[in-house]
Amino acid sequence: MIEIKGIRKIYRMGGEDLEVLKGVDLSVKEGEFLAIMGPSGSGKSTLMHILGLLDRPNIGSYKLYGREISELDDVELSYLRARILGFVFQQFNLLPRITAAENITLPQIYLGEKTRPAQAGKFLAQVSLSDRAGHRPNQLSGGQQQRVAIARSLVNNPRIIFADEPTGNLASDQSTEIMGIFRKLNDRGITVIIVTHEADIAAWAKRVIKLKDGRIVEDSEKPRTEKKAQETAHLKIPKSFFLGRREIAENMGSSINSIIGNKTRSLLTMLGIIIGVAALIAMLAVGTGAQRSIEKQMSSLGTNLLAVMPGSRSQGGMSLGRGGVSRLTPADAAAIGKYVANITRTDSNVNGLAQLVYAAKNYRSRVTGVTTTYPSMRAAEPYYGRFFSDQENRELKKVALVGQTVATELFGAENPVGKTMKINRKNFSIIGVLPMKGASGYQDQDDIVVVPLNTAMKVLLGKQYVDSIWVEVSDFKLMPAVQTDIQALIRKRHNIPAHKEDDVSLMNMAEFQTMLTGTIKTFSTLLGIIAGISLIVGGIGIMNIMLVSVSERTGEIGLRKAVGATRRAILLQFLIEAVILSVIGGLLGILVGAGSSLALSRISGWAVYVSPFSVALAFGFSATVGVVFGFWPARKASLLSPIDALRYE
Repeated sequence: MIEIKGIRKIYRMGGEDLEVLKGVDLSVKEGEFLAIMGPSGSGKSTLMHILGLLDRPNIGSYKLYGREISELDDVELSYLRARILGFVFQQFNLLPRITAAENITLPQIYLGEKTRPAQAGKFLAQVSLSDRAGHRPNQLSGGQQQRVAIARSLVNNPRIIFADEPTGNLASDQSTEIMGIFRKLNDRGITVIIVTHEADIAAWAKRVIKLKDGRIVEDSEKPRTEKKAQETAHLKIPKSFFLGRREIAENMGSSINSIIGNKTRSLLTMLGIIIGVAALIAMLAVGTGAQRSIEKQMSSLGTNLLAVMPGSRSQGGMSLGRGGVSRLTPADAAAIGKYVANITRTDSNVNGLAQLVYAAKNYRSRVTGVTTTYPSMRAAEPYYGRFFSDQENRELKKVALVGQTVATELFGAENPVGKTMKINRKNFSIIGVLPMKGASGYQDQDDIVVVPLNTAMKVLLGKQYVDSIWVEVSDFKLMPAVQTDIQALIRKRHNIPAHKEDDVSLMNMAEFQTMLTGTIKTFSTLLGIIAGISLIVGGIGIMNIMLVSVSERTGEIGLRKAVGATRRAILLQFLIEAVILSVIGGLLGILVGAGSSLALSRISGWAVYVSPFSVALAFGFSATVGVVFGFWPARKASLLSPIDALRYE
């Protein structure tokens, strides 16, 4: 069954080499009960660990059922530890957070098998612990814990059981009981190899070898009844050793138990992710809300609009600025609509300030003279009352529509439609109330009175020229061509020589909107990057905590490897734990971020919008942080050798 030749094991300690095993040769037949004895430091435990595939020799050959162990990879060694070998430790090495039955069925997980509680009960019955299946290790005595460890070593029907000082921590009566169990197992044909320094324990074995200073100095075997020789079993190791959903489910359960068992540490770990995700969502909500608010305000001006305004003119060597001198007339607007292709409508406007009086109330506001195309071009259909007609414009009728702010300031709770107010001491009948449009920067778009264009120019403001002409283009893509045609037409109508600049300027509202929204997007991206940095800081926190967790649970890692866990199984276990922390932190961060965004909106009055994209981005980022920053600690855990992990303190 086992054949080792020239096994040497050298440890590097304090800059010097310490040779523990010095060329050990040993053969073990199937069905033997072997005890390895020797004083402390003789190398007996090291030999046991090499035989049990928990450690590797520096030099020498180890064959198990004829297979050279040094040629096997991690997956093949893990299969042997799970299926062929069973290990019983002096310190029991039971996982503290799970029951006796769950500890027993742990090796089945790493063979991709379903853990069966009834089967655990069968093995507990073999060690006389049927009534302790639901007890945790801290609820069991030392002898009971050792019997659970023996039952665990039997769950996958191994061919060999290794026991390292199995009675070292037990009273004499418990030691007798445990050794009786090993004797029964050997009588069933299982090979048993124990390490002990007690002669009365070694007396239970049928063969005893003694080590001293790393060499076998004695090999004695008790006479035994000859049995019919059996054909040596052939060792078959599957080429593929995949770990399926059973392992994933167990790892998730283990991770959740670890998180629950360390609530404070887990909460502090998630805090960085919570803050990062909440900040990311809140910042994006503010940026998206501002962008939507601008888009809404710009849409109130209408779509595909061009504003034709007086250009910069100079007088006496001094620039009067845009709009300083206007030569635009309603006739220019009519010409634009008639001679420039792809124009849907035009609207001429004049503006001025006026004193408004109603009853005992005085209010100063902006008065705008417009044509009947104003409501359709500016999305300004009155929500109450009506707009004036072309006839009323031609007849200079004194009718007006008021914005929401004017209606509130002058009329309060009264309905303004049908009332008469004075505009610059002239009586005007109110025929409608304009829709609410909100503030745009320092200007309140609802603080306005709209009157017919001719009435404004000839009755109220005394203007000969209009202040602006608004043009609606049939298609946004045609804006550049329309702008060129308008400039050429105005130069011709105003007799502008070729060597002089245009006396009008054009403002494309769509380009203005794009510029504003682009600026908002830039700030939103900047805020998102700042929030993303806090997420990365949270990820570093997860990495630190996972490194601490790996250190704290190194013994558990060693145990899992000893019962058959592969490197990728350990990697998966710790990676799942990091991802769970990140996902839970991400979900809590989403709730905190959405709540803080709504609170910010109520307190400051800012427009906020929590978009599904920002939620998905934050959640995906948090999960990615868990994978990225959890990978290194998980990989560090997976690369530990079984014996180094078991010895870690």
